[in-house]
Amino acid sequence: MTSSTTPVQALRDAGVAVWLDDLSRQRIASGGLADLVTRGVVGVTTNPTIFASALAHGDAYDAQLRTLAADGAAVEEAVLRITTDDVRDACDVLRPVYDATRGVDGRVSIEVDPRLARDTAGTTASAETLWSEIERPNLFVKIPATLEGLPAITAALAQGISVNVTLIFSLQRYRAVLDAFLDGLEQAHAAGIDLAPIGSVASFFVSRVDAAIDPRLDEIGGDEAAQLRGTAAIANARLAWGVYQEVVAGERWQALAAAGAQPQRPLWASTGVKDPAYPDTRYVDELVVAGSVNTMPEKTLDAVADHGAVRGDTVTGTQDASAALLDRIEALGISVDEVTDRLEVEGLEKFEASWSELLGTVEAGLTSAASSTEEAR
Repeated sequence: MTSSTTPVQALRDAGVAVWLDDLSRQRIASGGLADLVTRGVVGVTTNPTIFASALAHGDAYDAQLRTLAADGAAVEEAVLRITTDDVRDACDVLRPVYDATRGVDGRVSIEVDPRLARDTAGTTASAETLWSEIERPNLFVKIPATLEGLPAITAALAQGISVNVTLIFSLQRYRAVLDAFLDGLEQAHAAGIDLAPIGSVASFFVSRVDAAIDPRLDEIGGDEAAQLRGTAAIANARLAWGVYQEVVAGERWQALAAAGAQPQRPLWASTGVKDPAYPDTRYVDELVVAGSVNTMPEKTLDAVADHGAVRGDTVTGTQDASAALLDRIEALGISVDEVTDRLEVEGLEKFEASWSELLGTVEAGLTSAASSTEEAR
């Protein structure tokens, strides 16, 4: 990185797509999102937590809530209208990036109802609804990587729906996600669907792994445990990159690539540092590799822009050392598989709680809007 190159530009030069993990109507209307695009942000991810927070702050949604209340919209219908409107508008802001990168970046993600995470048919139907409602080619529909979500991922891709697979924690599940991706594209190709516009990323969660394993290491105590604090998440992600490399070198992917398909890029999610003892750009600086995506909450993005230490590829060639680190953690009696299984369950619980919060916030907004309208008569 030269003295005149910003850390965000250095990430882009290293082949990392920088995405923002946040969205609100105020950010869109104020031009804040467009400004971030000029500074190197090339994608946006959302989730129920982000929407619940956006609805709970400010008055940007008041006018639409009044209209929805006047129309007698049910709560879930109102949530669909509000969230899809935001994502559609964000897709339009990012469309020039999508066009300039020929469909690789410029993507905006919206998640299916998380209450459907264990319901394959329900998830598939939700993905179809979101795709048709938003009607933008640069949309990603987020589907959780549960066992029941895997066939829904395949079914969506087979219809030409671009998919962001979310809540991936384990290497075993990531392999299954890649298989589901290949199955979906093979079915789309067999049906005569153009593969080129179909995009996909696999969101591999990072910081939550350290947040779960570090306390267990602290309980064990000793020099070995202390040395291993803060190593599991990065090692796990680096091994995921190795899995990805194995798949893209395989015959199934090579045949799809020859037919015009885009790869399912690994996306590093949950990159905000949760332990203040660690550098606040840790999960960005240590996961730099060409062909990956890093989606960051605004606080992390600001930290990277200010003092990110981008020093080139920090992933390639690290797989053996990463496997050795996880072996040392296992040797201390910590099952990484048990931790990642639990993280999936907790992740779904958090998203469902946020969805319930979102429904409650919209319901209160509709009630308030209806009351205000009645009082004004």
